[in-house]
Amino acid sequence: MRSQIHKGIGLALMTMVISGVSNYVNKIAVLKIDPLVHTTVKNSLVFLMIAVYFIIFSKKGQSIVNIAKKDKLKLILIGLIGGSVPFYLYFTGLVSVPAINASIIHKSLIFWVAMIAIPVLKERLNLFHIIGIAFLFGGNFLIGGFKGFNMISGEFLILTATIFWAIENIVAKLTLKKVEPTVVAFARMGIGSLILFSIVIFQSKLTGIFLLDFSQWTIIGLTSFLLFSYVMTWYHALKYAPVITVASILVGATLITNLMTVFFEGKQIISFDWQPSIIILCGVVLILLATRWSYEW
Repeated sequence: MRSQIHKGIGLALMTMVISGVSNYVNKIAVLKIDPLVHTTVKNSLVFLMIAVYFIIFSKKGQSIVNIAKKDKLKLILIGLIGGSVPFYLYFTGLVSVPAINASIIHKSLIFWVAMIAIPVLKERLNLFHIIGIAFLFGGNFLIGGFKGFNMISGEFLILTATIFWAIENIVAKLTLKKVEPTVVAFARMGIGSLILFSIVIFQSKLTGIFLLDFSQWTIIGLTSFLLFSYVMTWYHALKYAPVITVASILVGATLITNLMTVFFEGKQIISFDWQPSIIILCGVVLILLATRWSYEW
């Protein structure tokens, strides 16, 4: 139990860094490529990456055919609410929303996750959790020049996507009790890609895929690798650690996003808000203490 939680937390911290980098890169991507086309191609490439990974690295492997019917239904649900519609909503909203706003909205995931995880998964929430989450959100609102929400449709699209992903977290946690993380990721991205391609065809945007130039394919390649890394580390983290802990740690990704904004947009290091950064780091530490207190690892 103790070693598993340690492993899950380590993977969650890796996912946090990947998420922070991905938020910044995806903001650039959606300004250069149609959000639906970008999301569809990216998710399809990730599906292929996971398939190759599964073939090469799975020693025994878990056959999808041998998975229980109720778990297959969960995999389909994960593909619907995790791997398809939310991506389209999120990246469509990201076109008109600052990266910092999108990141903060996405990090509200912890609230939705906690609301469901406590009654459904019987996960424990203690005082350290509450203070840690408060620190994480306090830091997120103060860091990186956040100027408030604009209450525009793009922000609501991102919020809707976030709620879908929160539900997916719970369904995935239940599914991972009997199904390997790689299989869950494979189903999520595979089913999601099929649905996204259907939307592309319905909106007559299929030709847009064939019109992508080299620079666009390059950025799609980068975002695909980041998503592949995110999905693989995230599902493995969910398998080993409490979902509230994993979701809370991911809130720290905003720090990474804003660090990249400072370094890659020509801003001076002195302009970076170090105090909010320390608050976020303290929040992550408090979440780790909360997990230790609740699960005695």
